Amino acid sequence: MSNDETQQSNSDIASMDDVQAVEKLRAARDEILTELRKSIVGMDDVIDQVMISIFARGHGLLEGVPGLAKTLLVSSIAKCLSLSFRRIQFTPDLMPSDITGTEVLQDDPETGARKFMFTKGPIFANMVLADEINRTPPKTQAALLEAMQEKMISAGGDDYKLDLPFFVLATQNPLEQEGTYPLPEAQLDRFMFKIHVEYPTEAEEIDIMRQVTAASHSELKSVISKEEILALQELVLRVPVADHIFNYTAKLVRATRPGEEGAPDFINDWVSFGTGPRACLNLILAGKARAILQGRFNVSIDDIQTLALPVMRHRMGLNFAAQSEGVRTDDVIRKLLEHIPSDEKMYKSASA
Repeated sequence: MSNDETQQSNSDIASMDDVQAVEKLRAARDEILTELRKSIVGMDDVIDQVMISIFARGHGLLEGVPGLAKTLLVSSIAKCLSLSFRRIQFTPDLMPSDITGTEVLQDDPETGARKFMFTKGPIFANMVLADEINRTPPKTQAALLEAMQEKMISAGGDDYKLDLPFFVLATQNPLEQEGTYPLPEAQLDRFMFKIHVEYPTEAEEIDIMRQVTAASHSELKSVISKEEILALQELVLRVPVADHIFNYTAKLVRATRPGEEGAPDFINDWVSFGTGPRACLNLILAGKARAILQGRFNVSIDDIQTLALPVMRHRMGLNFAAQSEGVRTDDVIRKLLEHIPSDEKMYKSASA
């Protein structure tokens, strides 16, 4: 996309009404998927969840075994969205300053005086891949999570704002847990989504072999600009939400808490702690982003149900009884979605 085209596109989106902007984003999503398929096979659900996180101003925690193209996925999305990209490999000896940056003593060429100058770290990018975040000590994890929350870095008494839009996608390897530092529940709660990357199907694996081992590879092109992303993030906040959607979301989230009125028996039997209020907030924000990515200017109960797994799976704790029976968090959430009534008419009459 040329500079003239980008400026024209930014001008267009600024002058559009919201409905036109939603249609523009839907078309951009389709074009982004087309571009990503040049280098990524399958993973449409993962791509959608990453896109929703970006436009809802959240962050994602990506979990999958090695070799599933997680790094390629994130770098490819960054190219399509005109975003700067940095990858940080988390290791046991990684220090907070290795992420945020450090002060270096330098000579001023004009005065000859020596003073400390701040050298920015890899966190100063629009899209940051924190690879294997559970392999670094808690102090370094906390430095990244603070930057995610505050959108700035403090060093030497000065604050340095991060370039917006800012999105962190952290990865965890579910294998080889010896010597790792699992993220505490309070830090896991900072991530909007926990996204599972599954093995490809047999047909997809054959396509991967054909594509990766071919002599030529298509170059990805930019689809939308940073300025457009920021404008569309504002648009997400303006998407209206009906009262019955708030009522359903509250009922779903509150039902995850053992001992809560309305919590089903299997929650009391299997869950040690349920999801907090941030699950409600992220379900609504993610529902708004999903709606406009699909060309709609309203949130439906289907949006909330579809996003329940990535939003809630890392915010619940299962007790020993569930673990001994082989019950997973996803199993509990799916069972809960079947248990909680989803009839819109019922929630509409309750909010009337």
